[in-house]
Amino acid sequence: MNDVQTPELTVPTRASEPRRRGLRWVALIALSAGGWALGESIGLTAAGLFAALIVAAALAVTGWGPSRVPSPLGKLAQGVLASAVGLMVHRETIAALGSLWVPVVSIAAATLVISVAAGALLALHRDVDAVTGSLSMTAGGATGLVAMARELGGDDRVVAVVQYLRVALVVVSMPMIVTFGFRADTGAGTVTATDGGGAAEWYVALPFLALFIVGGTAVASFVRLPAPATLGPLAVSAGFELGGWSDAVSVPPMLMTAALILIGWQAGLAFDRASLRAIGRILPYAALLTLLVGAACAGLGVLLSHLTGASLLEAYLATTPGGLAAVLAVSASTSSNVTFVAAAQVLRLVIMLVTTPIMAKAFAHFSSRRRRA
Repeated sequence: MNDVQTPELTVPTRASEPRRRGLRWVALIALSAGGWALGESIGLTAAGLFAALIVAAALAVTGWGPSRVPSPLGKLAQGVLASAVGLMVHRETIAALGSLWVPVVSIAAATLVISVAAGALLALHRDVDAVTGSLSMTAGGATGLVAMARELGGDDRVVAVVQYLRVALVVVSMPMIVTFGFRADTGAGTVTATDGGGAAEWYVALPFLALFIVGGTAVASFVRLPAPATLGPLAVSAGFELGGWSDAVSVPPMLMTAALILIGWQAGLAFDRASLRAIGRILPYAALLTLLVGAACAGLGVLLSHLTGASLLEAYLATTPGGLAAVLAVSASTSSNVTFVAAAQVLRLVIMLVTTPIMAKAFAHFSSRRRRA
């Protein structure tokens, strides 16, 4: 009697899983690149981050996205963004403030206090914790705050949505306020982009960036700073810039775009349907608080004008809560004092990014102790 053996049928699930993961990454990269190109063509601020966030969230909710961005890539993106901010702290820009630096720093500190108060109010919502609330309502440094949110224990999805709601409101409303509120002639000046003629080549900049990111993160971790992948490179790059050791060094544009896209993916891939519903409940409350913060910053602009002798328009532009590139473009187009506006905005940005992580941690610690009590 012949025994007929039938071959065993195996389902190649393990073999096909890497292929599926690869296809998901290909789809994420291709769609994000297309969204970035579209955003750049219409002049969208931080187009790479915005496109990556939307695409990653859509793929994650439908189950077609990768699980997460590898942690080393996320920290690298944080370091690139922080180094870019640190390299903005030019000696000439800060020196241009002269005797006005005290009122400018005081107004920036007042903006921080307003942001923390708004964050505390947002944290009263049942879907928002203390760290997420404080990071979401900070008036400045949207990309940096989104990048460090997860490292600080916050919800980077909520932080990303609320922060870019603030940026959108500022960018949309500012030209109308300048044109119709201040009756400014937006064609009075000429807006010129920096041509980068004096900037070092990318192969010269990369060793500096590696030093800022690796060395800064290591030092910040050693001294136990919150968000070391952000605060470390920020401090080291700003120190090099102020010391004159990194003149003409800047973050290569494509590297900056890649960092923005990674940050967008990191937040977007964490979305699911439950988180979308929660953010939908938060959004009206967050929008109201954002408008109140904007109104408070406009009031600080009036005070800054009184303290420094700057025009109301210049003081308004100097205290606008976000949209740095758009602020400088509008400032130049109205023949305002661009140096004063840039210095005030950069100082505010650095103060926000340095102090917000510390205050967020302190606020979370205080809130947890209060709940236990």
